[in-house]
Formats: sequence, structure tokens, C-alpha cells
Amino acid sequence: MLAELGVETVLDLLTTYPRRYIDRTRQADVSDLRVGDEAAVLATIQSAHGRRARTGRAVVDVVVRDSTGRLKIVFFNQPWRAKQLEPGTEAIFFGKVTEYRGGRQMANPVVDVVAGVTPGRRTLRILPVYPASAKVGLTSWEIGSFVEEALDRAGEFADPLPEEWRASLDLWSRSEAFGAIHLPESMAVVEPARRRLVFDELFRLQLALVLRRRAFEVNARALRHHVSPREVTGGVPDTLVARFLGGLPYELTTAQRRALAVIVADMAGPFPMHRLLQGDVGSGKTVVALAALLAAVQSGHQGALMVPTEVLAEQHISAVRALLGDLEGPGGMFGPSVRVELLTSKVKGKARQAVLDGLASGDIGIVVGTHALLTEEVAFHSLGCVVIDEQHRFGVEQRATLRGKGADGDPDLLVMTATPIPRTAAMVIFGDLDLTTLDELPPGRVPITTVWLPGVGVGDEHHGGDEAWDRVRTEVQMGHRAFVVCPLVGESPRVEARSATQEYERLAAGELQGLRVGLMHGQMPPAAREEVMERFRAGEVEVLVATTVIEVGVDVPEATVMVVESADRFGIAQLHQLRGRVGRGASASWCYLLGGEEGNERLAAVAGSTDGFALAEADLRLRGEGTLLGARQKGQSDMRLASLSDEADIELLGEAKRVAEVIVASDPTLVAHADLAEEVKLLLSEDEGEYLFKS
Repeated sequence: MLAELGVETVLDLLTTYPRRYIDRTRQADVSDLRVGDEAAVLATIQSAHGRRARTGRAVVDVVVRDSTGRLKIVFFNQPWRAKQLEPGTEAIFFGKVTEYRGGRQMANPVVDVVAGVTPGRRTLRILPVYPASAKVGLTSWEIGSFVEEALDRAGEFADPLPEEWRASLDLWSRSEAFGAIHLPESMAVVEPARRRLVFDELFRLQLALVLRRRAFEVNARALRHHVSPREVTGGVPDTLVARFLGGLPYELTTAQRRALAVIVADMAGPFPMHRLLQGDVGSGKTVVALAALLAAVQSGHQGALMVPTEVLAEQHISAVRALLGDLEGPGGMFGPSVRVELLTSKVKGKARQAVLDGLASGDIGIVVGTHALLTEEVAFHSLGCVVIDEQHRFGVEQRATLRGKGADGDPDLLVMTATPIPRTAAMVIFGDLDLTTLDELPPGRVPITTVWLPGVGVGDEHHGGDEAWDRVRTEVQMGHRAFVVCPLVGESPRVEARSATQEYERLAAGELQGLRVGLMHGQMPPAAREEVMERFRAGEVEVLVATTVIEVGVDVPEATVMVVESADRFGIAQLHQLRGRVGRGASASWCYLLGGEEGNERLAAVAGSTDGFALAEADLRLRGEGTLLGARQKGQSDMRLASLSDEADIELLGEAKRVAEVIVASDPTLVAHADLAEEVKLLLSEDEGEYLFKS
């Protein structure tokens, strides 16, 4: 049962923290509840009956009572509650009190069954409430009793943080913190206990990142490239980089020039570049990355651009060739031009062998590819720069594998993301990388008008969305194209959301009848997807109904309308990425978000801003760091308490980074801090642990 909750060790159990507390020293009574209160009450179930409403949805009516009065509780779409809440069961109900037919009630409150409690153990104490699961069969009280037993057996905890640091940071000991957060004598002790445990989480992460950065620098075999900041400013007209930048049909933004200046300095420096380039959709990351690859080529080395999908690889090589223009040619690593080739799993036979031979001989200067670049058969003559796009799709090991293909030394590494990351999250996710941000869009980009149409959902008698479909027809008549995005490929009995296959058929025969409508989703063979996309680019398909397979890398300047169906099924970052598929030309563009209820903060945020960095902060505030931290690498997942949207925790993050840097500077492999070394190893894969502590 515990394993179902992700608890497999005593450590997992002790770091399953209470999600809230019931202060039984000031017991809340049913009679004290007022309409509008958000409150927790401990009561006994008198009755529980399930029924079907006229709409067909399941309803469970429950009546509970304590010594002061009775309260009605109602659950919608939770039929299992009738079996869980049998008469005589005691439970904590947490929710908002509303008025219904003249009486008080709670609708869909959070429930924690407190079964098997010895009389008197819940009174006159702070009751921790744990994330129990009715489906698993564990109650909050049972989890609490397991934690209490573990604390009793553990006794004192080893404390890996030196006492002088605890004193300077005003932190409790670890034993005090674990005891107080699980068994608080008063609510006043919860915050200092939490503060110490939050520091531990952030400190372990920062130690791992500082150690990773140090190991990278210690073990690096640097390649120093022949490139100068003057090439970025136009002061050196005859190099490959300067000719490339001078031949662009537009001026670089200030942010692009600033980014290029630090990248060029990295590449000419004594250590390999290890940098993250983040920028909003359309901020010009590709131009910056290509300039870095050309800097490697003009220094007698090769460049590799790795992307997660074949569609994105083909998109990138088309963009690279268009940007290079006359600079593309048979020059390879030598001469005034550069040969560019594609390597994906689709490149086979003689064509594949030709690419492999060209990489080994140095005839190919830049290769664009997918995971195919990681295979053993790929050998470079002299790999000098690696660019990884949409880096969150690749792990630490994959980054290291590609970098390890440098025969003459460690190539420079530039990883890119089009998903803006708040500063605090970047410190946790990418603390081992230098961070560069493109925070402005090129001139001439036309803002995308975003319209949210709430209430347009599945199964409505009136389908709605007329404004969106009218806009699609208008834009197509003007020679433009449109995307329609659905969250599902096919119909699902479990999820109430639009499916691409159904909408393709419905729209072609309905609102978009007479238009040339195409379908693309991830379950189609790659060749079929590419064919549809080529027809869409060519205008043979005017409206493309698709899943999120088009989220990244699809660049069709003629597309001016994006309609996202069941938009409430998508996250903020994903909606922003999808919206970025339009507005890539000179024409005005629109994005319509269909569905969701009034008051949906995520959809309101996307409709209210096209600034990816502002949306990233909103995402962090609304959803917490769990989703953002999904981008972290294997092992780094122990942030159970810390919140990157909490100002106090952000301050602790800075302190944790400072302490980690000081300790590693004086004890690079933590020989004198054995307990700290053990804790850091808990976060890492076995291979990475050996790598960090061997040198």
C-alpha cells in the first residue's frame, strides 16, 4: 500500500510530510461553521447514500455529526465515497461551507478517514494530515502512526551540515526539524522545522550541481576556438562567422548580440563552453546557435545540432540552409564554405554511409540530427561544438555521449530551450550551466491576438466556437493556413476532450466544409506525417487538424490561425508553445482557446499575455515547481517541501548555493564531509556519482 504512494524506504516515509494540520487544541465544531468559511471538522458519519442526478452524474449525499450539530456533505462524480464513508466512521472534512436550500453543506471536500484511533489520542494535540489515498486503502492516521514509529526507532539523526553553518543560518538541527514537522507541540514550531528541511532539499541539489560543474571543468579537455568578439560586431569582415552575420537580411537584436558575445568569449576561453540559451518563441535562437557552430567550423572543427524529433531535424536543416545561403557548399571544415547534412534514422543505405564517411573525414562541417547522432557508428573527425535544441527531451547521459565524441578535446556545449524558465527554477534545474537569455523579439514580429472562448466543450448541444471557425475561413480565403489542435488522437471513454480524428471528420463535413482539411498525429507513420506537413506547407492542405505533434519546430509562415480545442487540457507552457506555431510571417495572427470554465487562471493567463517569461512565472505560481522540475535530470527529485514561488524559500536557495560553493571549494570531493557525500549520491545515478567523486 505504501509503495502505491511512492513510499518504499524509511526515508521515503519520513519525507512524506503533512499537507496540513488540524489544531485539536482549539477544536472546530460543526455549530461554529458559517457560510463562506473554509474549515476542517472532525465528525462521525450518520448516513451516506449514492444516487444519479438527472444529468446522469453520480452523487453521494452524506450527513455527518459531532457533539455540537449536523452538516450535509455532497460528493459529485465520486461514487466510491458511499462505500468509504460508512455510518459510524470518523473522518476529517476540509472544504468551503456553502448554503443549499436554507442549510449548510460542503461540496466535494477533502476527506481524511481517521480510523482505529484510541480515544483521547486526537484531542489536545496538533493532528498532522497526510496525503492518504482511499483507492490504496491507507488513511492519514495510519501513515501518521507509521511515521511516529519510524521517528521513535530512529532516535537522533546524523546532521551533515556543519554546526558553524547551522548557527550562521539560524537553522535547527535535523532531529529537531523531523520531530517538529511530524509531531508539533504547537503550530509555532512548524515553520522553523520546515525551514531546516527545505534548506536540506535545496542544499543537496546545489551540492550536486556545484560538484557536476567542478567535475566538468576538472576533467575537460578544452578546444580553444579562433573566434573574436569583433566578428559579432562586424569588425572582422572575412571570417565565416562575420560573413554569415553580415549576410543576414536583418539586423540582430541587442539580446542576440549580447548572447553571441558571451558565447564567442566562452569558445575562445580555456574551458569548454557549458551554456544554456533560453529564449521565447521567435526570439532568434537558431541564428545564435548557427553562429556558434560556424565558429567551430572556421577553427578547423565540426558542429553538431541535435534535436528530439525527425520533423524538427528536417525543419532545422531547412532553416540552416536558408540562413547560410551562398555559404553552404562542399568546404566541410576547410575552405570558405561549409557542407551541411542531415542524419536521422530515416537516412539509410548509401546516403547514410555517405554522411558517416563525411563526418569521419571532416568533409561535413555541420550535421543536424536526432538521437541517431549518439550511435556508435557516428565518428567525427574533430567535433568542436554541440548544440542541443529542446534540451529537456535529453538526459545528462545523452548530452555526455555526444560531447564524448570529440576526438581532439571536449567540444563546446550549447543547450537551448524555447520554454522560458523562471530564474529560481533555472538555479535548481540548470545550476551547472551558464545561463544566457534572449529577452526580446526581432523587429517586425506581429503580435498574436489570443481569444479565449470559455464554455465551448464536448457534448454541448451548441458546439460553439463560431468566432474561431469564421476566422479560419476568412484567413484561408486570403491564402493563409490554420492549425486546429486537439489533446487526443482518438476518442477516449475516460477523458472528456476533443480527439483529432473525430474533429477532422466533423470539421471537414461541418464548419469547415469546402476547405482542404488534413490530419496529423503521433500514431501515424513518420512518412505519412511528413507527407501531410509538406502538403500543408505547399498549401494543398489549408487546415491541419493535429495533436501536439506540431508543438515544437513546425515553421509555416503562411499559418495565421491556431484553434486549440479542449484548451483546459493543456498547461500554460504547452499552450504558449502551440501558439508560437502562428505569427511567424508578416501577417496578423490569431490564437483561439476553446473550452474551460470561466475563472480558469491558466487560460486567462495565456489569453492575457504573449510574454513567455511572464507566463513561466504564472505557471510556477499556479502549479508549483513540480511540472517545471520535470526537466531536471535523473535522481534530482527530492523537493518535497521547497517551493520556488515562496520568497523565503528563494532566499534559502541563494544561501544553499553559497554554502555549497564554499564547501566544495575547500573540499572538492567531500572527503571531509562523508555524510554530505552520501546524501548527494542518493540524488544521482550510479554512473554520475562515480564521475563526480572520482577526481
